[in-house]
Amino acid sequence: MTTTDLGGDEDGQTPVDADDAQYLTPEYSDLRTRGELNDAEASNIVDALLWLDDQGPAPEDLLHQGFLRELHRRMFGDVWSWAGQLRQRDTTIGIAPSQIQEQLQALLGDVLFWVEQETYGQSEISIRFHHRLVFVHPFVNGNGHHARLAAGVLAETLGLGSSHLSWGAHSGQPVAEARLQYLSALRAADRGDYTLLLTNAVS
Repeated sequence: MTTTDLGGDEDGQTPVDADDAQYLTPEYSDLRTRGELNDAEASNIVDALLWLDDQGPAPEDLLHQGFLRELHRRMFGDVWSWAGQLRQRDTTIGIAPSQIQEQLQALLGDVLFWVEQETYGQSEISIRFHHRLVFVHPFVNGNGHHARLAAGVLAETLGLGSSHLSWGAHSGQPVAEARLQYLSALRAADRGDYTLLLTNAVS
């Protein structure tokens, strides 16, 4: 399994899939299009960013399953009933559900070790954390957004600043092209080469 089958940008007028719609919270059960859904999720993520500002976590605070689950719930809990809950079904991306908790714990232990032992540079620790988190795919959806935000928080706690990981936002490229480069970088990371992902993350 690789991390690159993440889907493309949805047409804003595309109807929300009926199978997905059953998991919308009552407040958002009347959403009809992907555009409306994207707007609702974006608003929810802004609230999560405000919550993060109040937390000011240290690396050892961030590197806990409870914190990562709460971050996901804060990002998507207004919109989706499954927010913050570990995935219980197979998806086209990610490891088997029965392995998620164990592999997530292994990842968190690895990252804490990297931080304490300075195994890699701070930027590389952050993007390796991001890649492995996407690879595990612990939640039904929202894993890409969650992993990028979690990696950004880790980078900030390591002293790199809140905007260090920009994921191509400062490159001047069109969004679609930047996304393709990000997916290509994830594919290379699946093969153990983090060079492209590191370049993408700080551009």
